[in-house]
Amino acid sequence: MYSFLSQISNLLSQPFLNMANSTTALPVLSAFLLGIVGAMAPCQLTSNLGAITLYSNQSLQKGIAWKELLLFIFGKVIAFSGLGLIVWLMGKEIQSTLTLYFPWLRKLIGPILVLVGLYLLGLFKMYWNVTLFRVPKGWAKGKIGSFFMGFGFSLAFCPTMFVLFFVTLMPLVYSTSYGVLLPSVFAVGTSVPVIFFILILWYLGLSGAVMKKGRRVGKLIQQTAGIVMVLLGVFDTITYWF
Repeated sequence: MYSFLSQISNLLSQPFLNMANSTTALPVLSAFLLGIVGAMAPCQLTSNLGAITLYSNQSLQKGIAWKELLLFIFGKVIAFSGLGLIVWLMGKEIQSTLTLYFPWLRKLIGPILVLVGLYLLGLFKMYWNVTLFRVPKGWAKGKIGSFFMGFGFSLAFCPTMFVLFFVTLMPLVYSTSYGVLLPSVFAVGTSVPVIFFILILWYLGLSGAVMKKGRRVGKLIQQTAGIVMVLLGVFDTITYWF
């Protein structure tokens, strides 16, 4: 299963990888292109498809989810920037320690996608009535959740992503006076597929289109998105757990 994802990844990312390798004299551009390649890495394909499904559903239902999308990207920027800063400050030896945790973080993505899909299908609802802990209103609206989703998905490393970030990007970071900024550029690059699909919805004037057609159509779209999320989560879990 993983080899199948790798074949798809290589097919989609090879042109961008070639461009990244040929633009190392322009570190910012090279980092951005490496981010696009990273978005197509096997460990990022299903998570990006999940994010596309979720935000497309929100955009069709209520209007373009700009705030959620920006917080999702911000979560990615914080994750990659923090990781790059740690490696930059502590040296290459920290990489061996960090890589011990990446496989476990990666395994969480599939179950998370399944839970989100089941929630969209209406199979369970989230009620927070525990008096010792009250969830802020922002969480219920999904905005803080978008940040943590972007943050968490960014730490889902696989061999391809490891090579791109630590072996290809970090040497650029070390060799450039403003290298500490390059992981942030890389993070934006990894968000390109999600941004692309949301911009298509905006360009086609589909912002809130479902809301205008009635509750029944909206429910059908949300259930479809839920099914897609569950299938992606199951596929992802099978790939990285078995």
